[in-house]
Amino acid sequence: MYNTTDFKKGLKVEYRDSAWTIVNFQHVNPGKGSAFVRTKIKNLETGNVLEINFKAGVDKLGIPNVEQFEMQYLYFDGEKFNFMNNSTFDQVTLSDDEVGDAKYYIQENSMVKVTYYKNRPVAIDVDNFVVLPIAETQPNIKGDTSGGGGKPAVTSTGLTVTVPFHLNVGDLIKIDTRDNSYLEKVK
Repeated sequence: MYNTTDFKKGLKVEYRDSAWTIVNFQHVNPGKGSAFVRTKIKNLETGNVLEINFKAGVDKLGIPNVEQFEMQYLYFDGEKFNFMNNSTFDQVTLSDDEVGDAKYYIQENSMVKVTYYKNRPVAIDVDNFVVLPIAETQPNIKGDTSGGGGKPAVTSTGLTVTVPFHLNVGDLIKIDTRDNSYLEKVK
C-alpha cells in the first residue's frame, strides 16, 4: 500500500479497482482542520482525470498489477506510435492519448518503458533527462547577455523550451522531462 507520503509524479496507484497514475499532487496544511493531499490522477485505461483530496498520513492507495517492459520507439505513422520489445521482437502501437506528453521526449530508436495493465499497453515512461537538438530558434542579437532571460527554442520533437540567448539551431540541449526546463548544452 502507498501512503500519501509516497506520492510522486508518475507513480502508478490502484484506486477504486482501477490503475491510475499521479499527474500532480500538493500537500496542503490549512490553518484549521487536518492536512490533506490535493491529488490529480489519470486512469490508465480510459484516460479520465480526477481531482481527489486524500487525508495526509491516513489514506492509503493500493499497488496496481502493472508490468513495465523496456521497448524501442520505432516511428509515428501519423496516427499511432510504434514500439518494439528488443528481446521478443513484439511490436505494439499506442495512440496519441496513451503516449501523452511523452511524445515530446522520444526520438526514433530511443528506449522507453511501456506500461502494461491487464496485458494491454496503456502508457509510456521516459527518463527524467533527455537530450534533444534545437530545430528552430531566433538568431543571436547583439547586446543580448547570458545573465538575464532567454529565448524560445523548438526541439526536433516539437517541444518549446526557453534557452539562453547564445544557443543556435542544431545545438544539443539537456531537458528535464518533469518540468520541461532547459538544463545545459550538451557537447
